[in-house]
Parts: sequence; C-alpha cells; structure tokens
Amino acid sequence: MKKAIFLDRDGTIIVDKNYLNDPQQVEFFPGAIEALQTLQKDFLLIVVTNQSGIARGLVQVENLHLIHEKMQAVLKPHGVQINAFYYSPHAADSNHPLRKPNPGMLIQAAKDHRIDLDASYMIGDKPIDVEAGHRAGVKSILISEEASETTTPDFVASDLLVAAHWILPS
Repeated sequence: MKKAIFLDRDGTIIVDKNYLNDPQQVEFFPGAIEALQTLQKDFLLIVVTNQSGIARGLVQVENLHLIHEKMQAVLKPHGVQINAFYYSPHAADSNHPLRKPNPGMLIQAAKDHRIDLDASYMIGDKPIDVEAGHRAGVKSILISEEASETTTPDFVASDLLVAAHWILPS
C-alpha cells in the first residue's frame, strides 16, 4: 500500500482567490513547490478540494479542470506531479459525504490508489480540512498562523514548506 499527502488546494498550495474561475490567476504560495518536491519523495500527492462555487454558479467545471491543468503545467518543470485531484462541487450546507469535513474524497482516493490511511497526512488551512483528515484516519496538519480552538491538528504550520519539513525532517 502507498502513503499519501492529501492537500487542500486554495489557501494551502495556491493563494485563495475566492471562487477561482480563471486558470491565469493560479498563484502558488512561496515555498509550496519546494514543499511538494520534498513530499513526493515518499508520498503520493492528492488534492482534495471543496468547490461550492460550482453549485453557486461562480465556477465552471471546465475552468476547474483548466485550473488543475495549469497547476500541473507550472509544477512539471520542477519535477512535481499531483497524482490526482478530487473535488466536491456541492453546496456548503449540503453535508454531502464528499464535502469536507466529511472524509469522502479521502476515502475514495484511498480506494482508487490503494493508500494506507494510517501512514498518510491531510494538510489544509481550515479546521474542516483537519476534521476530514481525522475522520478518514490520517494525521492532520493545519496551515495557520495560530492554533484553532475548534479542532486539534497533529501539527500547526505557518506554511506548506514548514509542514513538509515536519513530516520529512532533513
């Protein structure tokens, strides 16, 4: 079985543009590409992202796929490949099994890629990411300047690179 890093997209890998619908607006956080280079040495990289903008009519599915293609194109010259993208197009109040904090996307990815959840991690910038990770049985890291009072991550990191170095110390 394989190990994976489940990654939230907006606010974790790329700057959150509030319902990003334009691939030209993809902007990676400083250190994010280096973090992904480090993590992919030992882990699959799986993006799991809530995209309620689809349900709201603010994001087109075609553009969502173009955004993911743009991310892959930016990462490729750095030797980085996201192994899979999973998204939940459901409304925030839907409580759909695929929508974080529910673990559906992580569970589906684990089945699709034969992932050992006990040896895997979820990294995200919101408490719902941490909660989804815990519900799926993975260790969870919160990207934040401060600890959350509503959830208990296994680690709080200021950015993705700090999280990567915590998971795989040099």
